[in-house]
Amino acid sequence: MQLYPAIDLRHGRVVRLAQGEAGRETAYQSDPVAQAEQFLAAGTRWLHLVDLDRAFGTGSNTGLIQRVVEAARGRAQVQVGGGLRSLAALDEVLELGADRVVLGTAVVRDPSLVPAALARAGPERVVVGLDAREGRLAIRGWTETTDLPVREVAAQVRREGVVRVVYTDVARDGMLSGPDLEGACALQGLGLRVILSGGVASLYDLRAARAAGLEGAIVGRALYEGRFALAQALEAVR
Repeated sequence: MQLYPAIDLRHGRVVRLAQGEAGRETAYQSDPVAQAEQFLAAGTRWLHLVDLDRAFGTGSNTGLIQRVVEAARGRAQVQVGGGLRSLAALDEVLELGADRVVLGTAVVRDPSLVPAALARAGPERVVVGLDAREGRLAIRGWTETTDLPVREVAAQVRREGVVRVVYTDVARDGMLSGPDLEGACALQGLGLRVILSGGVASLYDLRAARAAGLEGAIVGRALYEGRFALAQALEAVR
């Protein structure tokens, strides 16, 4: 199982949002590259970057993403998401050197995007982000909730050739309330490799995800607030 320390970028800083709400932001680090270096020094094999400005349609952090990718080169792989809603956006991030991209909203707004992205980059480099609010798909930086059941969307993208998803329970994200392991396992039952996100608060949560056979877990606030050290988390998922 892989651990993905999260670096959420907004206005050039590392932040966390409570339940994805822009008005409930906590800033943890003014230098995202320095934060990435801390995670790399601790031995992480992956970094998970999210461009919140692009997700909210208020700008982008492309330059910072490129600097983090360069810092990680030869040391860890980088997964990037946040507002990637077109092939042009996907190409831009891949050209920066990202190892994997996470598509979100566009998978329901533009049915042609997933097949085109898979044809362009292959199933190992394209992940679909499935963000749930009470079992329904949340989109556009979690500002809207559709009537689509997450499981239904997951089954659809699996049929299209997607092999890996990031599953987030929006209500738990940034709340240190424990992840939705049951929801993640339901998607795993469809034949998908699942990276769990949202609510991880303890090493127990990570061990439970590992025991359930999930492919990975994204951790943010618990690391920034010292619930456990990154070295401990890496050991917990091995």
